[in-house]
Amino acid sequence: MNRGLTLKFENLVQLHGACRQLHTLSYREVNRAQWKPVQSSAHPVWSVLQYPQFWQKDKLISIALSQHRHLATKEDTKKKKKKIPLTQGEVEIRQKMTIEELARAMGKDIDHVFEALLYTDVDLDSLEPDSILHEDHIKQIVKKSGMKYKSAKLKEEKERENTDAVKRPPADPALLTPRPPVVTILGHVDHGKTTLLDSLRKTQVASMEAGGITQHIGAFLVHLPSGEKITFLDTPGHAAFSAMRARGTHVTDIVILVVAAEDGVMQQTIESIQHAKSAGVPIVLAINKCDKPEADPERVKKELLAYDVVCEEFGGDVQAVNISALKGENLMVLAEAIVALAEMLELKADSTGLVEGTVIESRKDKGKGPLTTAIIQRGTLRKGCVLVAGKTWAKVRFMFDENGKAVDAASPGVPVEIMGWKEVPSAGDEILEVESEQRAHEVMAWRTYVEQQEKMKKDVEVIEAKQKEHRMEYEKQQQKLAHLTWRQRKAVLYKTNKHLMFSRPKERTEMDKNVLSVIVKGDVDGSVEAILNILDSYDADDECKLDIIHFGMGDISENDITLAEAFNGVVFGFSVKANESIKQLAAKKGIKIKLHNIIYKLIEDLKDELNSRLPPATVENTVGEASVLDTFSVTVGKNKIPVAGCRVQKGLLDKTMKFKLIRKGDVIWKGSLSSLKHHKDDVQVIKTGMDCGLSLDKSIQFNIGDEIICYEEKEVQQTTSWDPGF
Repeated sequence: MNRGLTLKFENLVQLHGACRQLHTLSYREVNRAQWKPVQSSAHPVWSVLQYPQFWQKDKLISIALSQHRHLATKEDTKKKKKKIPLTQGEVEIRQKMTIEELARAMGKDIDHVFEALLYTDVDLDSLEPDSILHEDHIKQIVKKSGMKYKSAKLKEEKERENTDAVKRPPADPALLTPRPPVVTILGHVDHGKTTLLDSLRKTQVASMEAGGITQHIGAFLVHLPSGEKITFLDTPGHAAFSAMRARGTHVTDIVILVVAAEDGVMQQTIESIQHAKSAGVPIVLAINKCDKPEADPERVKKELLAYDVVCEEFGGDVQAVNISALKGENLMVLAEAIVALAEMLELKADSTGLVEGTVIESRKDKGKGPLTTAIIQRGTLRKGCVLVAGKTWAKVRFMFDENGKAVDAASPGVPVEIMGWKEVPSAGDEILEVESEQRAHEVMAWRTYVEQQEKMKKDVEVIEAKQKEHRMEYEKQQQKLAHLTWRQRKAVLYKTNKHLMFSRPKERTEMDKNVLSVIVKGDVDGSVEAILNILDSYDADDECKLDIIHFGMGDISENDITLAEAFNGVVFGFSVKANESIKQLAAKKGIKIKLHNIIYKLIEDLKDELNSRLPPATVENTVGEASVLDTFSVTVGKNKIPVAGCRVQKGLLDKTMKFKLIRKGDVIWKGSLSSLKHHKDDVQVIKTGMDCGLSLDKSIQFNIGDEIICYEEKEVQQTTSWDPGF
């Protein structure tokens, strides 16, 4: 105890000496002195007092100085301001900084930035660590953090050289050689397009197609008895495949418009005419199913006049051929009409130099990898050629014809299946040959750069639009708080928004029942595209949100099941398979796999899944109706209970069911009956034409003329209002 008092006394003595020295120093220039507050030291005096033996006298003096106000002249203040550089606490900022980058520049964690954002007009719920901040908000955050900012020196970025692959200039007409015409068969679904092509090439494609409906585009080379070659593109006629039909006309020379003689002009017939007109491609009319008794070819020709398709017999330039694709009638006449039109068009191409072509369809094969069906438009494709298409490239390893037979070369106008792609290109992509693999990498780097620049531009536009919207909301909120002091405003805003800060980063802990997450897998790129186009038309998010979490080509994989489990989703497969191990894994994890070969059945199944996610609707079924003829009250204990004298007009009144009181068309009350009597006897049921007395809640008063409705509630399954259009 005595030792402790001794230590305290020694400390006080030392502190007293330090204060005397401070007093002496402070009066050196007392005539021009002014008071100036100083920042508190990181080492408080009490910590020094506990261990005085470790501190030298001059250190103790400096601590004492930092704990008290000291006198500084104006000249000293100016000198100190000049001497101390503002390097500490300065943040170097630049445009388009992300939250993560700003936190790193400030030496803070991400939560600090989110906390500072609470006092801005930014919507925190839309931000992630990699979100780009506006320059004004960056400056506000730095200021709120008690720091200063300086703009980073902008490096003058040289304009990047365009290294993309481009088509060659037009060839010398002397080098051009004849090529087979590319003919696209268009028409309404089930009007016989595939059967026609099947008859021409003598194979059984139609029987292989699911439901007899072409599901994706096919390209085939047909050899006619006359020795002529014609490349045919068979496009789907179903409403879902509009984009694929448009793509077929883009690479074609002649369009065969197939119209069934008994059906006439239909929806996809009109659309096919529009595709041909927009592409500037001549049309040959094939009126199919003329062997049927109800066939009327003349009616078809007259109907087409309304769509500017004028046959030769009406003074137009469209050849019309009556055929029966199933029986093979007049097919050679149709082929001769195509050959004659091709000769008039003088179709020629340059078969030398670098290859140019178009992807007709693409798919993933388990053994061969990514494959594309392409039409060569210039040059001759051979093994070893390096190609670029879209965002991928290939070194051609093998080529196959429409029968799966390997070929060594493909000349202009010839369809070929190409093997060797690094990734699956999109249908419709332009194929260009480049000199080397290094050149292919340069092209891919440029295209990736262009895509990133476009994405960044779109992101900035979206961010600016959101910031403008939230700035307006913020200004409205500030106006509401205008009567408060700035401290009170800060407190209110912090209390209102602090939960948003602690919810970073977002974690999906539970799934919303009103969300259907789907994974779409298809056999080829065009099929997946068609399904996605249909899903893009979904417009019932207020009922059930449709979330496409993944799509691609190939069979159902373990990754698809894992992803579906994470999002509580459903896997939809179109013309693909799921092996037994995948099915067992899905069953174990409770994941649904829906496999289909016909597109409209897949969409119907998806609609059923949407319906299952909708909450059941409660429907009221009226059981009976009664009218109030008289009113009176009865005394039960100390309470007076209103009673209605009623007559059942329709159905029956069942005491166990629900009732409602309607007055002048408005529902006054809903609930259960307190009592139901007939001639002073308690009863459960009153039938049509019978009189009764009933009471509801004691606070409800009856009026003569009121209606009493007896009803039961049933839950029924709701159905989505989304209409995919077929």
